[in-house]
Parts: sequence; structure tokens; C-alpha cells
Amino acid sequence: MSTVRNTHRVERSSARIDRSQPLEFRFDGQQMHGYAGDTLASALLANGVRMIGRSFKLGRPRGIYGVGAEEPNALFQLETGAYTVPDAKATQIELYQGLIAGSATGWPTLGFDLKGMMGKLGRFMPPGFYYKTFMGFPSLWPMFERIIRNAAGYAEAPREADPEFYDHLHHHVDVLVVGGGAAGLWSALLAGRAGLKTMLVDEQPELGGWLLSDPAQQIGGQAAAAWLQSVQAELVSLPNVQLLPRTTAFAVHDGNLVQALEQQQDHMPIAARIATQPRQRLHKIRAHQLVLACGAIERPLVFGYNDLPGTLTAAAGHSYLNRYAVRVGHEVALMTNNDYSYDAARDLAEAGARVHLIDTRAQGAVRHRQQAVEAAGVQLYKGYGIAKALGGRQVTGARLVRLDAHSNQVNGSGPTLSCDALLSSGGLSPTVHLFCHNGGRPLWDESRLAFVVPETGRSGIACVGAITGQFQLGAALAQTQTAMAGVLAAFDRSVSSELPQVDDPELVRSRRIFRVPDGKPEGKSAKAFIDFQNDVDSASIYTAVKENYRNIEHIKRYTALGFGTDQGKLSNVNGFAIAAEALGKSVAEVGTTTYRPAYTPVTFGALAGHVQGDTWEPRRYTPIHSAHVARGAEFEVVGQWMRPWYFPKGGEDIHAAVNREDKATRLSVGVMDASTLGKIDVRGPDAREFLNRVYSNAWSKLDPGKCRYGLMLDENGMVMDDGVTACLADDHFHMTTTTGGAARVMNWLERWHQTEWPELKVWFSSVTDHWSTVAVVGPNSRKVLQKLCGDIDFDKDAFKFMDGREGNVAGLPARVFRISFSGELAFEINVDASYGHYLWEEVMKAGAEFDITPYGTETMHVLRAEKGFIIVGQDTDGSVSPIDLGMGWAVGMKKPFSFLGRRSLTRSDTARKDRKQLVGLLTEDPSVVLVEGAQVLNQPASAPGEGMPPVPMLGHVTSSYHSAFMGRSIAMALVKGGAHREGDTVHVWAGGKVHAAKIASSVFVDPQGERQSV
Repeated sequence: MSTVRNTHRVERSSARIDRSQPLEFRFDGQQMHGYAGDTLASALLANGVRMIGRSFKLGRPRGIYGVGAEEPNALFQLETGAYTVPDAKATQIELYQGLIAGSATGWPTLGFDLKGMMGKLGRFMPPGFYYKTFMGFPSLWPMFERIIRNAAGYAEAPREADPEFYDHLHHHVDVLVVGGGAAGLWSALLAGRAGLKTMLVDEQPELGGWLLSDPAQQIGGQAAAAWLQSVQAELVSLPNVQLLPRTTAFAVHDGNLVQALEQQQDHMPIAARIATQPRQRLHKIRAHQLVLACGAIERPLVFGYNDLPGTLTAAAGHSYLNRYAVRVGHEVALMTNNDYSYDAARDLAEAGARVHLIDTRAQGAVRHRQQAVEAAGVQLYKGYGIAKALGGRQVTGARLVRLDAHSNQVNGSGPTLSCDALLSSGGLSPTVHLFCHNGGRPLWDESRLAFVVPETGRSGIACVGAITGQFQLGAALAQTQTAMAGVLAAFDRSVSSELPQVDDPELVRSRRIFRVPDGKPEGKSAKAFIDFQNDVDSASIYTAVKENYRNIEHIKRYTALGFGTDQGKLSNVNGFAIAAEALGKSVAEVGTTTYRPAYTPVTFGALAGHVQGDTWEPRRYTPIHSAHVARGAEFEVVGQWMRPWYFPKGGEDIHAAVNREDKATRLSVGVMDASTLGKIDVRGPDAREFLNRVYSNAWSKLDPGKCRYGLMLDENGMVMDDGVTACLADDHFHMTTTTGGAARVMNWLERWHQTEWPELKVWFSSVTDHWSTVAVVGPNSRKVLQKLCGDIDFDKDAFKFMDGREGNVAGLPARVFRISFSGELAFEINVDASYGHYLWEEVMKAGAEFDITPYGTETMHVLRAEKGFIIVGQDTDGSVSPIDLGMGWAVGMKKPFSFLGRRSLTRSDTARKDRKQLVGLLTEDPSVVLVEGAQVLNQPASAPGEGMPPVPMLGHVTSSYHSAFMGRSIAMALVKGGAHREGDTVHVWAGGKVHAAKIASSVFVDPQGERQSV
């Protein structure tokens, strides 16, 4: 393994690295060295690494371009195995001992890349070439797809399960400040001093923002570093202030809900990570007032071959020098259109670099800045621009042209400079993304050549500092002071702190230039890149406009501008401006594309957090669960609930247990835990009217103490849920739903109430967890209840079928409903959930003399199928109406009011006679239990088989069981025109076997309903 030493490291007193803690790491198999405080990017540059990847489309060599979230090129594969991280940005990776990183592009190697060889034919791959090329050869699409998929993408997703975990934390604060630069720190300090609950988040490991890269700055009469230290110390001392470095606010939603991702252990060696601590934490922060102090990102200028490795923004070169003690080149060419970059040129020269400063302005910067760079030995070229960078796998020089002083045209040639690093600055672009996430739009400010957010922000959101276009520190702090006065006023507080004094230097106006000309028509000159990740150059924008794309959103999608992981942080404003030139419009007229979350990539693990495994699909337990476990129940999951499936005895299998439970319930008494039924409390003077609208039958005349079965239909008239609702009072109802449909029905009720019928005075409360329900079923169920309850008359004439009563059962206040899902005499006892287990045991004691038998969901299904009762979602599939189920009696088509789905029931298709309809099936061989889902055919000869043509299907089996009570198999099926085919023989096919069956009524036991009415 070869070793690379720090070849570009210099002495710099302002550097934030700790030279007493050297670190070793590997990149593409090479051993390299860095220090604590480095990023992976700064360490690579210190080791002289230039080429770190390939571009997406053309496979061109690419190097590190930025210093933070704006980085488009340096996407790496970190670590290996289960700990691997794809597409990590080197500029945001804190270096740690033993870190392993590899380039994510280049095949078969980064140095020898086949796509890079194809990229030399880039002129044949303009925007939209894939549409124009591939659409003409549909037979070759599969091959094209394979090639494109193999060539596309960067790193590889992990193949092993993630051994680390993630969590979520919720906050409610008075003031949330996003951004830890000078404006953000001052905002947090003002809010903290005012006694407000304040939180500050910043994506970097250290707070300070640009001040960490500009040690010469003075604030309040002291050096920036000293001011930072004192402000942070005071913030830490305030108990009402929380600081969260390494935390990126990536999304702003309605109501000032901000999502922020904290990197808790990514900066630590894998072996040193704490197993009990999450790798990352997702903070969900609800703030009364949101303060955006997001700063600005320097954008590069656009010129020929401006993508060569060794080309960076001036701000990046400045930061690597002052913050990480890395001189990005020995001979540096720096092109600018503004004064700010003069400081970078001076510092690089003082650090030993030979610096060429190319100012596109004929007059240059203010005099004292020019004198400062010249005194440092910088060679200054005023009125020039770089037409083209020179080099192959890294920059080796730059060819200059003289620029016209009044227009962006070439009016003469210039010298060719030698350089091993090329920096450029096209001005600052405020980081407006978060402001735009929930509907905000930035405004073009021609004087600042930037899209800025309004200094007034908007309701609940204040914007401070560079995001508003205040790029000078003094002006930014003054604007922050004014904005925070408005924030504090919302809490009846005021600013009492004195504004730190900063002397902002005089500036010469920046030159309005985005694309540096080279004297050739667009498309005929060297490629001048705008979006480095997706190979979008200035000619691509002009091509899109020529092909009649006029809207910037369409231009973006046609060219892929801003599509990458950097989301256009470096490229977008240049793209908008060049599109404006191509369209002959102003930049303000062109506007911006839509900025959406996430601001930077977020791991799936962090988004999921703890919601995985049992927490993703949590297991819910009824209060009676322990009693079922004690009786040896086997369980199944139903709508997240752990429900007893069957109760085996003496080594019984499921079939023997269910047969026993079925017969015992039919012949004596059974008991079932029905607590999982969805329960919704419906109240209000308009409750009856609401029920009339959501159920297909009438509810206006249901008296208190009575229950009614209802079908709930969707807008298409198809059954979506069913259940029994009891009238407790004229304005109070107890609604039950299917176990799995409880949440869906609750949402359905709220949706229609809130969006369509808000005038109805009715309220809903989910009370599923509030009640434990024990169903006592069978001929002896009345006797069991009479032993437990003395204040309810259980006589069949006093307590009729579909009645409800309130009383005391086993000493507990209870609601008792005489309803049946089995066709037997049955009662459902509802008590406070806290007493569910006690009630169950009391019922078991009272029923012991009748050999009471607990039964589970499988027996419940057999009992209800014997009676012909449906299960929504099993005997229905979203395409079944009440008429198809033979339940027209539950549809009040003559009601004087409409209900959901009524109109759809009158459609010709819904009313036709040959629809699939619910029927019973009795197999010729009573021992054969049909397979659920099996297809129903007309003729046995039509059964599918090898070499047989397709045959028409009449329908399918929905439910199928062996009935111990009947001594044979039974089944229910949806069959075309089945309601009119009773007595016909059909043939059921599944798994290559065909069984004859006769169509019968779906009610197999007690069709007259005598058993449940005794």
C-alpha cells in the first residue's frame, strides 16, 4: 500500500486543525495523513489529491470544488460492509482515525474510465439526446436500459443490514435560529438574553460560519475568534438556550415545523461509536418564531473547461487555507468580479503561493485592497477574464482574454498563465432554500446580483444576514438587530443589547458577468460548465431555449440543471442568468426553480428513526392478553393486534382445536376477546344526520337502547366497512368497525366532516383502547350473564336481539349489547379496558358449569361463515356493492336523503345482473375444503392445464372452512350472476385440481335467524 504525505499543508495560526492529533486514513487504497479538525476534503487536498471522481454524463475528471454543502463532485463511498455510506460529501465528512474512503465513479477504475472515453464524443450528446436517439429503436430499449443503468449513479447502497440505530426527538421552542454564523449567533444571543426558549442549529461541527475562514475580521473591537468565543460561552451559560452543531435543518413545513438532522457519531471511528447512542438523530422542531440565518454560498464564474480538477471557488480556496492550513496550489490563478476575493488572493500569496488575480472589472477593487494584494506579491490583471482552463486530469494553466469594459464581449487577447489551482468568484448567492420550502419565493436584486429573501421575512419567519443580501458583516448585524426586534416584540420583549460595532470597508460594484466570453459563438467554444455533477454547460441552456423551452422549470428538466445531490447550490443562479440571456429576458422575469426538501441528502435510517421492526408495525395487545397466554393460545396478527387464533388442548392441531371450539359454542357457550373491534364515540345534535350520510341505511328513528348493523360505502358505492352502531342517547352513538378498519373509518369520518359537511355539529373520538369487550356466545350465554349481572333483565322479551343495556357486570359498570357475529344467542360486554382481564376471568368462572370454551379468530371465521356473515376485505375487494352481497336490505334507496355511494349504485354497470355476487358453495365431496382464492369455472374440461387455452373465470372463492357443526366443508364465493344460479354445479380449480361444487345460499346455518332470537 503506497503512502501519500501532506504536500500542501502550510503553517497558519488561524487554522482549526489540531496538529497534536495526527490521523491516518485511506483513499482508493492509498494511505494518507491528516489532523483532527480536518474534513476528508481538506485532508485530500493537503495530500495533493486533485482528481477524485468522474462526472455523471460525460465521465470527465472532476476535483473538489467547494468547501461545504455546495460541493457537487466529491461524492465518496465510505467504509465497508454494513457500515458503508454511499455518496458522502468529502467536504462534510469529519476526518477520523482509520477512515476508509473510495471514489464512487469511474469504471473499471477512476483513472481509466470507459465512460470518460465516450465523453470525448460529448458534442453528440446534447440535452435530450436520449429521447431523440432511443425513441427511434424500441427493440433496443432493453439493451439501452442496461447500459444506462450500469453507467449511471455514483456509490453503491449497502447490501448488509445497518447495525446502527437512529432516533427522533421533538421540540417546542419560542425561537429557532438556523445558522451559526455571526448573524445567527447574535440572533440567538438576543433571544436568549430576553429569556426565550431558544435553539440554534448549524450544519458544521463548529459554530462561527464564515468567521472561521476570515481571521482578519474585527467585531466590537476584538478579533473574530475572541468574539466567537465570548458569544458561545454566554450562550452555553444560558439555561434557556440549546446549541446543536453538526445539525442540518433540511426542511421547513407549515406552522414553522422544521426538520433537522444531527450527526451524532458519524465523526467517530466505527470502533469507538457508542452502541447505546444513535448514529444520527432527527429533530422535529416546532417554533413560534423561526429565524433564518443561512448565509450565502459563493458561486463560480462560467468559463471554458472550468471543471478541471484543481478548479475551486475562491471562498473554498480561502477557507481551506485559513481554516485547515491547506494551500490549494503552488501557483494559483484567481478570477473575480468583486472585491471580496482580493482577501483570498492576499492570504494565499502570504502563505507562499504565486498568485495571479484576474479581475473582470477594468477599474479593479478599491485602492487599499489593490495595494494590499500587490504588497503581498500578487500579479493583478484588471479587465481580463479566463477564456479557457488548460490541462487534462488537472488544471495546468489558463488562457486569458481582454474584456470590453462596457459589455461582456471580448475585445482583445490576453496572456496564458501557468497554474496548478484555479479559483473563481462570481459573487454570493444567498442560501434561500429553507425560506422557499413552504411557499416562499426569493426576489432578484440587481444591485447585489443575487436572489435574496425579503428583509421583512414573512409571518413567523424572520430572515437575517447574508440571506437578505447583506453581505458585509456590519450591515448584516445591523439588519439582524432590526429583525430580532420584531421577533422579540411577538413575545412582548424588546432588544436591550448594544449592537457590536463593525467597520464595513468600501466596495467597488461587482461586475455583472456570469458566463465569461472567449470570443466564439456559444456551442463552438470550449465547454463551459454550469452544473458540474450533471455536465450541464452553457451551450445546453442555449440548446434548450432554441428547442422552445421557455420556462425555467422546463429548461431545468430538459437539461438536468440542478438535479444532483448539491441541488444546484453552485449552479442554479448561473443557469438562471444564462437562460435569461438566451431568452432575452431579465433574470427577475426568468425567476427560480422550485426549492423543495431536503436541503441536503438525508439517510433513510434517520427518516425511519426508531420506526422499524416492531415499532414500524407495532404489536398491540388487549388487556386480556395474559389470560390467553395462560390458556396456551396461538396468536395471529390482525390489524396490528395480537389476537388469539385458536386454543389448542392436549396436543391438538389447529383443525382439531377449531372443530372443538365451533361445536362447543354452537351447543353450549363460547367466549371470545372482541376488544380489538374498532370503537368510535359519535356525539352531537347532528349525529343522526351524519350517520344517515355515511351509512347506506337509515338512522333517524333508531331509539336509545337499540343497535343497528350498517354498511359503509365509498364514493363508488362499494362496501368499505361494516359494523354495529348502538344508540346511547338521541345525540350519542357507539360505533363499531372492523378490527383492521378502525383507523381508516376514523379518517373517513373526519375527512367528510371537515371537508364536505363542516356545518354538521358532530364530534368523533376513537375509543377502541378505552373498552375491553368480551363476547359470550351460544345457547347458554344468557345463563352466564344472569349469574354475573343482577340489574339487567335478560329475559328474551325484555332484552331483545339488537338491544343495548347499561348495568353492572361482575361488579363493573358495563355496556351490554345483544348482538351476534355467529348467528347464536350472544352478548357483548364492554367495560373499562383496565378491568378487561378481571371481567374475562369472572366470565370463565360463571361459565364453568356450562363448560365455557374460549375460542379464537379461526373459529370466529367458521361461525360467521356458517351464518353467511361477511368479512370486509376478505369477501369484498373494493369492487363489491351491497347488492352484490345480497344485502340490499341494508341499503335505504328510498331514504329522503342521500348517502355516500348512493348515486353510484344507480349506474348501469353497478346495477347489471351479471356482476360477481356472493354465493355459498357446497362441494360434492363434503370432505374437500376448497382453497381460498381458487377460480370458479363453468366446465371441468375448461380447467387450465398444459397446452390448454385461457378459459373464462366466473369468479373466485372468498372464504372456505370445514364446519364441525355441519359435518362438512362450506365456502363462500363471488360468482358472475351467482344470485340467479342457486342449484347450479360449477367447478373450482386451484393448483391443478378441479372440484365440483353446487351453488347454494351463503347462509348455511339457521337461515331464519331463530337461534339468535331465542
